[in-house]
Amino acid sequence: MPSVIDTIHRRHAVRRFDPSPSPVPDDVLLAILDAGRRSQSSKNTQPWQFIVVRDRATLEAMSKMGDFAWHLAGAAFAVVLVGDGDTTWKNFDLGQAAAFLQLAASDVGVGSCIAAIYRPDEAKTLLGIPAERTAYCAISFGYPGSDHQPAKMGGRKPVAEVAFWERWEGHNDESE
Repeated sequence: MPSVIDTIHRRHAVRRFDPSPSPVPDDVLLAILDAGRRSQSSKNTQPWQFIVVRDRATLEAMSKMGDFAWHLAGAAFAVVLVGDGDTTWKNFDLGQAAAFLQLAASDVGVGSCIAAIYRPDEAKTLLGIPAERTAYCAISFGYPGSDHQPAKMGGRKPVAEVAFWERWEGHNDESE
């Protein structure tokens, strides 16, 4: 079984999914959802609900609600994260739930990619989300397709460029 660090190192966004009709098994899907609900939250408020979408027509409609959400159309399922408000801490908590969902999926060989919902009112109508809730984002999930190629992003910045010890020093910041 890979460690969390191993999973983080090998995880990457998957936007092209296996088109075969065999879905992600329910026990795998439930394990992914369970990981998301176990993420930490400020004051243990757990300000999220998850809507699992497997209906092909709904996935197709959702894929048109964000400029870069096309991958939702080919997913085996999507999870829409619904929040109970739009504050910095609640959004941070929802982001953590999203990360836990994606890490758990990667750990069991299921690919994923987050999609911003640029038309939240349309998403609320489509999915029956109450007006006082926030359609935070959608995450596509599925087994990577044979045509999936990990993006060549140029890697990540080295730790020395993003971490400082004890104080902010040694960074070429134009605001200083």
